[in-house]
Order: sequence, then C-alpha cells, then structure tokens
Amino acid sequence: MDVEILRTEGLGDRTYVVHNGHVAIVVDPQRDIDRVEKLVADLGVTLAAVVETHIHNDYVTGGFALAQRSGARYLVSADDSVSFHRVPVSDGDEMIFGSLHLRALKTPGHTPNHLSYVIRDARRPDQSPAVFTGGSLLYGSVGRTDLVDPAQTLTLTGLQYQSVRRLGDVLPDDTPVFPTHGFGSFCSAGETAPDDRSTIGREKIRNDVFTAADEQSFIEKLLENITPYPAYYAHMAPLNLAGPALPDLSAPEPVSPAELRRRLREGEWIVDIRNRKAFAANHIDGSVSIELGDQSAIYLGWILPWGSSITLIGESSSDVAAVQRQLARIGIDHLAGAAAGPFDEISAGLGHSSYPSVDFAHVPATLGDDDVILDVRRADERVRGHIPGSLHIPLTELLDRIDELPQARLWVHCGSGFRAGIAASLLDRALRSVVHIDDFYANAANRGRDVS
Repeated sequence: MDVEILRTEGLGDRTYVVHNGHVAIVVDPQRDIDRVEKLVADLGVTLAAVVETHIHNDYVTGGFALAQRSGARYLVSADDSVSFHRVPVSDGDEMIFGSLHLRALKTPGHTPNHLSYVIRDARRPDQSPAVFTGGSLLYGSVGRTDLVDPAQTLTLTGLQYQSVRRLGDVLPDDTPVFPTHGFGSFCSAGETAPDDRSTIGREKIRNDVFTAADEQSFIEKLLENITPYPAYYAHMAPLNLAGPALPDLSAPEPVSPAELRRRLREGEWIVDIRNRKAFAANHIDGSVSIELGDQSAIYLGWILPWGSSITLIGESSSDVAAVQRQLARIGIDHLAGAAAGPFDEISAGLGHSSYPSVDFAHVPATLGDDDVILDVRRADERVRGHIPGSLHIPLTELLDRIDELPQARLWVHCGSGFRAGIAASLLDRALRSVVHIDDFYANAANRGRDVS
C-alpha cells in the first residue's frame, strides 16, 4: 500500500491518495481536483472511494465533484446533515476496496462528527495500517476546536483529547499518521512539527494530548493558545454541506484601463498581485497590494469583505491563474476580471502613486513627532516581543480601524514584510502617509531598533 501526498502549502493542508497499484482511496481532496485526477491517471489506478474526515471549515472540498466525475463511492459522516447523496459512515464501519480495508473511527473534537480512517492492505498482514486523522491528531498538536460554535468549544476540546487518546490506545505505535491539517494551517490549535511523516508512537512522545498531565490541563493549554482565524472560514462549512460543484478556472474577462478607472471610481477592489516592492514603487491609485505567494488567497479572503467585486492585476496570465486557483479553493469563484501584462500598458492614463519601502536599517533610531511605527502582526506575535512605543493593529482588523490611527507618517512592519505590504497599500488607498518596512522583524534588534 502506497500513500501519495498532494500538498497545498498556502492553506497548510494535504490530500492523500492511498492505493495498492490497482485501486485508490482519496482522503480530503481540495477543490481543484484536476491535480487528483492527474495523479490517479498517472498511477494507472481506479478511484474506488473518496472520503471526508469532516465538513471542512478552511477550504471548499472537491470530494463531491470528484466522486461524481469518477463514479467512486463518497464517504461522509452519517451524522452530518448534508444535502447530497453520500455513503453515510459511522463509528466502526468497515469497507473493502480491492485489497484495501477501511475502518472508520469517530474522533470528535475538531468538529462534532469528525472521523478518522484506518486503512490497511489485506495482502500485507505484516504491515501496520495507516491512519488518516484529518483535523484530529496532527504532528505535535491537534486541530483547533473553536471553529464550529463558541458554545461548543469547551465540550469539543474535551472530546478532542479523548479522541486522540483513543487513537493511541487502539492503534499500534508504528502506525503511520497522515493528518489533513497542520502544515501552517489556521486549523491547528498550536504549533505543529514541520515533519513529513510521523507515527502514533512518535506522537505519544511529543504531542500535546499525550504529554499533558490530564484532560483538564490539556483543555486549559489549548484554549489559552487560541489565535484568530480567517474570516472566510464562516462560509466554508455551508458550501461543503451543499455539495460544491467544480470551480470555473477559465481565464477572467480582460479589463481595459478605462474599465479599471470606472471600477475604481465605483469603489470596487482592484488587487495588484505583482511583487510588493514593484507595487510600492509604482501602482494605480486606489489599488491594493496582495502579491502572488502561497498565502495570497488567505489574506484576500480574510481582509476584503466577502462577496466583493474583485479585479486582479498581474504581470502575466499565469500569475493571475495561480491566484484564481487559490481563490477557488476558498469559494471565491467569480472574479470580475483581470488585467495582465506590462504594467505601463495596464495602467495607461490612470493615476499613479508610490511610497517608500525600506528595511529596519533605514528606520531612524529616533522618529519625529509626526512619525509612528505601526505593528500589524497578530496579538500572539506581538506579545513575544515588540518595538516600544509602536502602535498595534493586526492586519486583519486594519480596514475597520484605520480611523483610530493618528495623522502621522506610518512606518508599517509585520513579521516578514508580506503582511506589512498589504497594510501599507490599504493605508495608501485611504490617503494616509506610509512607509513600508519590508524586512523580517527578527532583524529589528540586529539593525539598531530597541525591542522589548
């Protein structure tokens, strides 16, 4: 039995294709299933089953569409109130697909009806099974328990502890563990290990569930370390319960400079995905910078109001397509259009703007009365160290709190420069004087800044 991994780095998630050389089971496929279909075709196997560990809160599933297109059986918890036909699965259910034997274990915590799947190859009784744990047991941590309903968080946290301990009790220590979340995902309850592989035995040594003194101390630690999660999460579960269709990844409608001018005048969102330094040096008045990268969609979906009209600006159609694919994974299917190509042609006849971009070495040691440092990191980052006298508004709150900022030149920093680039563009759009500190926060002390 082999396990192939499809990584979605930006969202911190993984899809698994489990196969024996003849038939395959796909676990937690993401929205852009062409990746899965290509892998299955390349392997020369028949897709027999698509399984969901839970109704996802961080992305739109491709499971429903993949099962429909392939004719595979679609396994979803019997307790989830979905609006489509599926094979309802309950705790202890067993199914056979060729030589692959699947057993479902109910592991509530990340969601109330969460399932883990234990899969083994009957041809190899000497081998341990593998367990696919979704948002239950992660590498070094567990899935967060506050995404469903605040009123259920305490109960779900206790259930998460019990579920993971159950996995440790019923599975051999050499059982390979394959979680869906935990590789930078906001679905993680804490820091996860940057590993590619782990086992039940390894998790017993290092995982928060197994190292906690007892259930209560685990609950207290998990709830103390809860951090904010993307606002678009609120829309994911309803989409997944409805059975989402395939996304339309055809090229967005081309947009002329004159149309860009009209859209800007109407207050629509023009998102420039070029490099943040290029944006700072020269951009269209009123546009926003969210440069192409693994987390472009996360912050676009988190910061911009859900349902906004969005037009992308990029250096190439392939860059636009890359962001479009990311957005489809979180349910943003319909772009208003895109302009791709040389920037001077895209922006011909439009108003331009710019602002300085510096590293910490070029931030004055003593700022004037009309200069303020603005920290846009999360609160849990700032508590570990910050620049004395700096103001703090997390990037994801900035749009709603710009009016709280003084009428001063704002020197904006984050942890790496990426989020500060977005923040600087939002402030520039609001006609505020801004300097983008495009540097790692770790360099602040090394380059003469006082930190506390």
